[in-house]
Amino acid sequence: MKKLTRRSLLRAVALSPVMSLIKPRSDNRPVLMIRRPTDIRIEEVSYQFEDFLYRAPYQFGGRTVDRVTIVNVNCVVRTVGGRVAKGFGSMTLGNMWAFPSRVMSYDITLGAMKALAERINKITGDYKETGHPIDINWALEPEYLKAAQELSQQLKLAAPIPKLCTQVTASAFDAAIHDAFGKAHSRNCYRTYGPDLMSHDLAYYFGSNFNGEFLDRYILKKPVPRMPVYHSVGALDPIVESDIKQRINDGLPETLPEWIHYNGITHVKIKLNGEDRDWDVERVIRIDRAVAETQKQRGVKQWKYLLDFNENCANVDYLLDVLNRIKKATPTGFNMIQYIEQPTARDLRANRNNVMHEAAKLRPIVIDESLTDLENLLLAREMGYTGVALKACKGQSHAMLMAAAAQKYKMFLSVQDLTCPGASLIHSAGIASHVPGVAAIEANARQYVPAANKPWEDKFPGIFKIKDGTMDTSGLNKPGLSAVL
Repeated sequence: MKKLTRRSLLRAVALSPVMSLIKPRSDNRPVLMIRRPTDIRIEEVSYQFEDFLYRAPYQFGGRTVDRVTIVNVNCVVRTVGGRVAKGFGSMTLGNMWAFPSRVMSYDITLGAMKALAERINKITGDYKETGHPIDINWALEPEYLKAAQELSQQLKLAAPIPKLCTQVTASAFDAAIHDAFGKAHSRNCYRTYGPDLMSHDLAYYFGSNFNGEFLDRYILKKPVPRMPVYHSVGALDPIVESDIKQRINDGLPETLPEWIHYNGITHVKIKLNGEDRDWDVERVIRIDRAVAETQKQRGVKQWKYLLDFNENCANVDYLLDVLNRIKKATPTGFNMIQYIEQPTARDLRANRNNVMHEAAKLRPIVIDESLTDLENLLLAREMGYTGVALKACKGQSHAMLMAAAAQKYKMFLSVQDLTCPGASLIHSAGIASHVPGVAAIEANARQYVPAANKPWEDKFPGIFKIKDGTMDTSGLNKPGLSAVL
């Protein structure tokens, strides 16, 4: 028998999980918390903002965006075992999408998000418990939501900061923690979701339906090497040359055919009005005509459309009517529709009559703005939704957990962005390439805010220089979230 020395004893103790206090899981059953030597504690966290103007305005859901504020987060973590690592996260504060308002100005809602970022930074920096990044986010999100509620009252906002907005504001902080955790263990983040590093199976977050299932069951350890890219056509975007009133002349494409030739685009996201059936139908017909003609020139026979109403349809009857009219006007174009994104209001509970069962017989109907937690995912399924849009802007922890739940319930999967530039696009691409079955990734910062991508293009050409309509995601296997300049 090998002699047990003081050094080997201390090493064995250091490598053994330490039992800690008992906390309830999602179904309120108590579980014994485990403090692992691989767990991390946040030692430092800081943030700063960047501002960029769009090269051209982007209109969706009746709202027009012409600028972006990005929050960049740096953090330092230390494992229980003593390793120190730095992490970085970045996300656009898309207030027009995350905190839409008809009575509050752009500056007011953006100001609220900036003020919330300050609160989130303090809450995160003050958190001294150890854990896996997903457990840290699980513990902190209620505090973030509480801070958002208090801030809404203090600022006397006309409407409270929504949960979705809080998640968007917190997402860069969550990303930085995941990034640091991966680097602390010299692993890509998508290799950190198994029982060797996580203390809990998915039942801890979702209940007994997930007993014994760890997150790595639903995540690819290696990225899919290439992902189709959805090119967005905003409601103001010119389709063909005759739509251009004055050219930008910055060297980038300006019409849809030009973009198709430039990037080899095969997937087109069509932003629709949701309040004018004739306009919506005509918009799809015109885009389909331009795409079909251009793809014929290129010898391409298959392509895809995504219809996005940005929750503006009053009801499912509007959607069904638009789809039927499109099918009648252009059967081939209708067959190219891959899925439909969030056609009606995001507040599912307040709009229970907007069921999607009939529409879902035609194409997958995907929730986007509504997807803030498992409760809403399950409610959406009950109402006939058949797919989910995963987004880096809701947080890495959120995306991973929702990806697992969506696969468990056999839902259609997509990854959409929030005009994510730079590190946030790399983050988004990481999600798309590591979640099995994701249909495609949206990446439209290259269209609307290319200046924010410039520092990243030469370091990550596969992500930022689209060829053959696809993104090269094969290199997203570096430590952390892979976004290292």
